[in-house]
Amino acid sequence: MEDRFLQASTLPISGPRFEAQASSNGSVLDHVTPDMAHLVNPYWSRFPPMDSTMSQILGLFTLAIMVVSCCGNGVVVYIFGGTKSLRTPANLLVLNLAFSDFCMMASQSPVMIINFYYETWVLGPLWCDIYAVCGSMFGCVSIWSMCMIAFDRYNVIVKGINGTPMTIKLAVIKILFIWLMATFWTIMPLVGWSSYVPEGNLTACSIDYMTRQWNPRSYLIVYSLFVYYTPLFLICYSYWFIIAAVAAHEKAMREQAKKMNVKSLRSSEDTDKSAEGKLAKVALTTISLWFMAWTPYLVICYFGLFKIDGLTPLTTIWGATFAKTSAVYNPIVYGISHPKYRIVLKEKCPICVCGSTDEPKADAPAADTDTTSEAESKA
Repeated sequence: MEDRFLQASTLPISGPRFEAQASSNGSVLDHVTPDMAHLVNPYWSRFPPMDSTMSQILGLFTLAIMVVSCCGNGVVVYIFGGTKSLRTPANLLVLNLAFSDFCMMASQSPVMIINFYYETWVLGPLWCDIYAVCGSMFGCVSIWSMCMIAFDRYNVIVKGINGTPMTIKLAVIKILFIWLMATFWTIMPLVGWSSYVPEGNLTACSIDYMTRQWNPRSYLIVYSLFVYYTPLFLICYSYWFIIAAVAAHEKAMREQAKKMNVKSLRSSEDTDKSAEGKLAKVALTTISLWFMAWTPYLVICYFGLFKIDGLTPLTTIWGATFAKTSAVYNPIVYGISHPKYRIVLKEKCPICVCGSTDEPKADAPAADTDTTSEAESKA
């Protein structure tokens, strides 16, 4: 079966030779249930069934990232939500990000595992819509939460005391905006602008990116513009100036120290600035990993959008599964890089902490999660 799949994937995606071979070996559509048949794009009938071993590997991979993500993000929500010193306005955005990542894996992984077992979508059209809505919504919430986190870093580091202080009210407004926007984009396919359909080997559902009509094509273009390219541009814009500001500050400090013939001029305020820079690096790492996870899937959608040869059930389902790993990185990065988070984690769950959790010294740079509150006090 694996040899037949590899052979089929190297042939053109159209033409009598390809269709004849797929027909002789069976088709991905062989296991489709009657209630889902009308939603499946005929394109997928050109491919033979995917190897059962690959379905098992995908199922185990999905189970692994579900356990890591749900446990990790659950702990982040518990630590940030249950620790008063960490419940700052800026950290509400972090809490929102962890919550959306937790919901992403809790809503997506069990469904995928069930369908990998049956090697097709067996839960019916309603669950197809629910699954796709959850994936789209929580993905949108995650990227825009990261965008707002980038804006907060920009406000604190670049604007400093001239920036607008983050307050609980402002953070709640931002979070409300994120969820309302995500709801709008995920509801549109349910009311007629595009639709949610099975994809790849038909074990997952997503936005229709295979239909050659402008209704679904226009939705995908506009959706990717507002849920991928716009936040990506805004994040890049923020971090361009953040990096420039941090570099300029460090350069000025080194030059002044050299003139005064001392090793360091760091005061308490300078230590705070360095802490902001370290926190910005943590946020940048998380954001970069998110785009690394989702970009291959965006490319797959554009393959379908522009009818480019090479799209197969195997590449499609791996792209959709790999995108879910975006929900795994956040708790790992926080567990490694945030001293205050690590200190509280050691108190409440010691077995989850590796390495030192000593408090940063006053005369050295330190990564502090309570950065916005410090900026407010300075303002």
